[in-house]
Amino acid sequence: MFVQINKEEFLKEVTKKAWYQANIVIWTIIFMYPLFSIIDFIYAPDIWLQFFIVRIIIVLIIYILFNFFQSKHYNYRILLHLSLFLLSANCALLCTIVRTQDLNVYFLLYSVIILFFNLQVFWEPINSVIQTLISVVLLILFFNLFSDYSIDIFINNGGQYFFIIAVISCLIPNSRYKVIMRDVRSQILIEKSNEQLKSQNRDITEKNNIIDMQYEKLRKLDEQKNSFINIAGHDLKNLVGSIIMSNNMVKDEEERLSDDQKEFVGYISDSADKMQYMLNKLMDVREIEAAEMKFNLEIFDVNIEVQHVYRGLIETAQMKNIHLIDNILKLPLNVKLDRVFTGQIFQNLLSNIIKFSQTNNNIKVITSLQRQRFIFEIMDEGIAIGQEELDMMFNKLKTLNDASGNIESRLGLGLSIAKLMTQEMGGIMDYRSDENGNYFRVEFNVIN
Repeated sequence: MFVQINKEEFLKEVTKKAWYQANIVIWTIIFMYPLFSIIDFIYAPDIWLQFFIVRIIIVLIIYILFNFFQSKHYNYRILLHLSLFLLSANCALLCTIVRTQDLNVYFLLYSVIILFFNLQVFWEPINSVIQTLISVVLLILFFNLFSDYSIDIFINNGGQYFFIIAVISCLIPNSRYKVIMRDVRSQILIEKSNEQLKSQNRDITEKNNIIDMQYEKLRKLDEQKNSFINIAGHDLKNLVGSIIMSNNMVKDEEERLSDDQKEFVGYISDSADKMQYMLNKLMDVREIEAAEMKFNLEIFDVNIEVQHVYRGLIETAQMKNIHLIDNILKLPLNVKLDRVFTGQIFQNLLSNIIKFSQTNNNIKVITSLQRQRFIFEIMDEGIAIGQEELDMMFNKLKTLNDASGNIESRLGLGLSIAKLMTQEMGGIMDYRSDENGNYFRVEFNVIN
């Protein structure tokens, strides 16, 4: 997740952090600086009252400046410079007028104030350097105006320690400034990252709600589908039952039928039995929703089943002036499969190829034995349906779009079902469509 920080929001957060630190400095001065008069009372009793008043005045001035700068949103650096300048002027004056033996104490106080500022303030290091130079200038100025002792005494009685502490403390704001700037940047990154995460969480929640709604719709559709299957299956069972009953009535008059009529009655009987078998499977809801479909496995000659499907579709092909070419092996090849579903696979493939093929076309139906596997092939030498269209029909149960007036458009469910049943019974189905036409292939294991 990539987060960007623009300059305006970064400066805003930096200013907020700087004012927070400035508040700490100012309020510490307001509460603590008047207490320094205790030290005046101990070490400079003759002037402590005057300087107590001066300290109170300085605190009031700083308080007024603080409120003014906050209300006007002025630069906090100027406020800190003015505050430290007032404190430095007072401390520098005291360092030049107290007794020699008290210089160490007042230089120490001055050092504490400088050190406290540099430990707490958040500003660029150059500001601390400027204040250190101002303190040195004030000490020199007041020393020349009010001091009656030599420069050596002034330096040796605490002056050298003050200069060392003031200079070294100038190094502190540099590190503090870098650390706080880094913390501010990290804080902004964390806040913006949290906002992005919250936004993404809201999006995910909304999408989950949409998914739940879609799931509920699908569940209702599934219930409607099951209801439709039950109703349609029940009605179809009645129709198939009527067909079987009518066919049986015709069979009762067998002595009056010709050989061709007897053969057709046999086809009707076989087809009706298969339809009834498949409807029973369809009506078994538990079996439909099971992870694996149950098959009634038996050993049979698969070439006979292919021949039966082939003969049943010859007239359908002739109606479209399509010529079926028989390359079916006459040798028996036994397989252990569900006879009804296996025949349905061949039926679905060949009937769909006839339906989608053009008139005046040749379709070859071929069976062979290769490496102990039964091979069923269909070769359509006409115009290619298209690989993309076949993928849709075999894999996604899509409708074949009518790309030409000579190609019939219908649901490609038969091909999808054929592929599914082939895989469920351990077979392999392959297909392709290119400039040479359309090719379909089914493989099953042969048993000895």
